Amino acid sequence: MSKIKPSKGAPYARIMGVGGYRPTRVVPNEVILETIDSSDEWIRSRSGIATRHWASPEETVAVMSMEASGKAIADAGITPEQIGGVIVATVSHFKQTPAIATEIADRIGAGNPAAFDISAACAGFCYGLTLAKGMVVDGSAEYVLVIGVERLSDLTDLEDRATAFLFGDGAGAVVVGPAKEPMMGPTIWGSEGDKAETIKQTISWEEYREGTVEKFPAITQEGQAVFRWAVFEMAKVAQQALDAAGITAADLDVFIPHQANMRIIDSMVKTLKLPESVTVARDVETTGNTSAASIPLAMERLLATGQARSGDTALVIGFGAGLVYAATVVTLP
Repeated sequence: MSKIKPSKGAPYARIMGVGGYRPTRVVPNEVILETIDSSDEWIRSRSGIATRHWASPEETVAVMSMEASGKAIADAGITPEQIGGVIVATVSHFKQTPAIATEIADRIGAGNPAAFDISAACAGFCYGLTLAKGMVVDGSAEYVLVIGVERLSDLTDLEDRATAFLFGDGAGAVVVGPAKEPMMGPTIWGSEGDKAETIKQTISWEEYREGTVEKFPAITQEGQAVFRWAVFEMAKVAQQALDAAGITAADLDVFIPHQANMRIIDSMVKTLKLPESVTVARDVETTGNTSAASIPLAMERLLATGQARSGDTALVIGFGAGLVYAATVVTLP
């Protein structure tokens, strides 16, 4: 017989609070057109993006994360000292080590929580959400701060006509804590590594260090392949998440997909046959694609504007480079 005591955590977990931070500089399509041969009409028709936010030198990954975290902690009604875990999802923190989560934890006054970064691209926030849920239910932390943050302007090739207009900067955060009833459904997640070249960094840091190329690394993608994968395969994953949670599209109040592209979002809504009563996040129009930050930023805006309400049932799904994906159903804070 095992002598190991079982974990004693909460019976369930929930999102208790949400916060977001968008850099002060708003960049319209006209700025993007200074370096690529395109038009505002073309950019809007292909992506739905009209503006995006770009961070100043002072708006670092840590600073944006702290701003979003402070709002999420206040919204959750707890103190920073109660945070037992900090998870940061990002691909644009350029220090290999230490994890930026440790710096953020210290600067917000969280004490000595478990703190680590994860790299799961545009699915990073949903990955972090799933890990936080496990920590709360396992009992290793009572409250976990999950941050999605990106400075993708640092990884944007402004001369690449296919991607120059896509990316924005920002941070979104949530606090995950205990619940007495199910408020976060099972996660459907996975990867398709055979398609890893579809979205990638143009060159490795090693190649850049060796000086074989002068151009700083950037994110590039095969647009049509990504579109087809996202629309057809991710709609299936979203449906699996609904099934796993034991609900139907008719039971949903809100749909918050990764804000990659308006056409992808609209196509997923159609494929999933979501009722008109379902509020759909379309934050991409004014925020652009912020990768790991896009879902919490969109969630925060829906709640702040009254388009979504506390207690609503929402389907969230992230998908991106890897190719990785994760979807789950949650109750909004």
